Order: sequence, then C-alpha cells, then structure tokens
Amino acid sequence: MATVNTNPGAMIALQNLTKTNSEIGMVQNRISTGLKVGSAKDNGAVFAIAQNMRAEVASFNAVGQSLGRALSTVDVSIAAAEGISDLLIEMKEKALGAADASLDTASRNAMNEDFVALRDQISTMYSNAAFNGINLVDGSTVNIQALADADNTSFITVSAENMSLSGSVVTLASTATIDTAAKASTAVATITTSLENANEALARMGTSSKKLELHQSFISKLSDALVAGIGNLVDADLAAESARLQSLQVKQQLGVQALGIANAAPQMFLSLFG
Repeated sequence: MATVNTNPGAMIALQNLTKTNSEIGMVQNRISTGLKVGSAKDNGAVFAIAQNMRAEVASFNAVGQSLGRALSTVDVSIAAAEGISDLLIEMKEKALGAADASLDTASRNAMNEDFVALRDQISTMYSNAAFNGINLVDGSTVNIQALADADNTSFITVSAENMSLSGSVVTLASTATIDTAAKASTAVATITTSLENANEALARMGTSSKKLELHQSFISKLSDALVAGIGNLVDADLAAESARLQSLQVKQQLGVQALGIANAAPQMFLSLFG
C-alpha cells in the first residue's frame, strides 16, 4: 500500500541516522577525554572498580608523603650526628694534647679554648637538627612513626638518639674543660666512650633511613602499578576510536542521503495525478 501519511522508509532511515549520531557523540567524547569509561553510565561495574583503585592510589600518595617526612627528619638527624662525631674526633685530639704533663700552661689554655668552642658547637648542632618541628637528636622526642600501608594499620618506627651533651650517647658534660692535665685525661676517656656511642647511633639511624627509603620506593612502584591498572580499565584506544569515527562519519553521510531519498518517495505520487 502506498501512502503519504506514513513513510516507513523515512522512519527507518531516521532511526538509523539517530543511532549513528549517538555513536559519533560517544566516540567524540572518548577522543576528547581519552576515556572509554568516563562515568558510571558508560560501564557501571568497571567504573566502580576503577574508583576503588583510585582511592587506593590516593591512600598510597598519603603513605608516600608520610614516609618522605620521616625520611627527611632522619636524614637531618644523621647530618647532625655525623657532624657531632667529627667534632668529638677533634675534641679527643685536643684532650690528648692537653693531657701531656709536659705541656706549658699557655698552650694548654689555648687548647682548652678550642675544646670549649667545639663542645659548644655540639650543642648548636643537635639543637638545630629539626625537620617539620621534630628533632630526633636533642632528647625531646622518643620516636617517630611513618605510615607503611594504605589501611593505617602498619607503621615504620624510628627511635630517637639523644646526642645532647651529658646525654645517653654523648656522655661528655656540657661544662667539660681540659684546662688541667687531669681534666684532659678524664675528657679523653669520656670522649672515647661518647664517640663509640655516637657511631653506633649513626649506624642505627642509617639503617632506619635505608628502611624508609626502600619502603618509599616500594610504595611508589605499587602506586604506579595501580595507576597503570586503572588505565587498562578505563583508557580509550585513541587509534581505534579515530578509525571508528571516520567510519561513522561516512555512515552518517549515507544515512542523510538515505533519509533524503525516503522523504522524496511520496513526490512520485504526484505523477499519478498529472
């Protein structure tokens, strides 16, 4: 039956053209965003998985920041401890020289002035070895903890090393002098013990720094792996989408022509009444 009220051919052509236009819009969105799953309506299950993985990546970023702060704090403390160890070596040299009974008073006094200056420099070093308000070598902190996982259930603990004068590591008194041979002899023994303690403390802090550094590297790799996994789930293949876009554009042009032909069909009825 031929009729001008209903044009099935035009309706079919319009439906196909509308579908093609919709697909072109979807492909253009993928190309502009670089994502094949940009929202839950694209693929609800994949989007939910990707969101969970993004949450893990964000958590690992926080873990990395915590490890970085702890590592910087320990490294500042190590720098101070190394400086204190070097000063103790110099002070031992001064004390040994001043312990010589044959040394004249003027020379011993000169050595004592150097000794006192080095002693006070130790105080300056440990007092200024703070990072982010935390000082691991002045006796004000017991330990620090850094996040080790994204669930806030595991931590890396770094113990403080009290390297202040008259402390547990540097046992040399804050008022120690070597203005007499007897005081110098006593200082030699005290400094020797302090130096051994300081080097042991340095070894412990070095181990802690290495532990933090290794875990920070692991967390970074783990985060990168998750980011790559998210990309595998939601990133669009731009080469394939570009080829599909060209195909759909051709299909769109053909659809427009088909719709034009279908709309022109009723015009043939006029010739029947000519």
